[in-house]
Amino acid sequence: MSSHIEENYLKAIYKQTERNKDGAYTNDIANELNVKAATVTEAFKKLGDKGLIFYEKYKAVTLTDQGRAVAVKTIRKHRLWEVFLVEKLGFKWDEIHPMAEELEHVNFEELTERLAKFLGNPEFDPHGDPIPDKNGKFAQNKSVKLTAINIGKTVAMTGIENHTPSFLQHLDKLGLKLGAEITIKDVVEFDQSILVSVNNKKEFYLSQEIANNILCK
Repeated sequence: MSSHIEENYLKAIYKQTERNKDGAYTNDIANELNVKAATVTEAFKKLGDKGLIFYEKYKAVTLTDQGRAVAVKTIRKHRLWEVFLVEKLGFKWDEIHPMAEELEHVNFEELTERLAKFLGNPEFDPHGDPIPDKNGKFAQNKSVKLTAINIGKTVAMTGIENHTPSFLQHLDKLGLKLGAEITIKDVVEFDQSILVSVNNKKEFYLSQEIANNILCK
């Protein structure tokens, strides 16, 4: 198994474990990486043999300390490159994921640290996800979903949970981006859609699904 593939698996396991404390299940990783379940099982065995995950047949896997270190390092590089692509090269937030997926596998620690310094050691990427520092520590993110905010409250948009290009493009059309001030005007009882105003200007309704994928504080 190449180091690129290993890093992709460890990163996917890390993300699944963040959502589910039991660990990552074969089917979840298969869906995330778009591969067959049998391929994931084979990969789990190899990662287990290398001491990167705790693997037991038919059970969820979790990362060892060594596996977590590789996953977090990969996430750090991915998110730093996303900042670089948006802030320095002018790419849009819906364009950068595939490029960062390639760049995250460049394994020169000095390059990563110079990149971080060049960017001013950012704590969050363009989607609002925390960037771990060189010691693997993530910035505290106390954001909550927009659906948890009461009527009449004004909050700042800090992140998103859905990173698909179509979702990001839709937010662009609505003028919703990180830092936007969102005021909850009303919640429709019938379908829980939310009437919001953005930056004290335009008002529109957001479906519950969209609001559920917007983070704020």
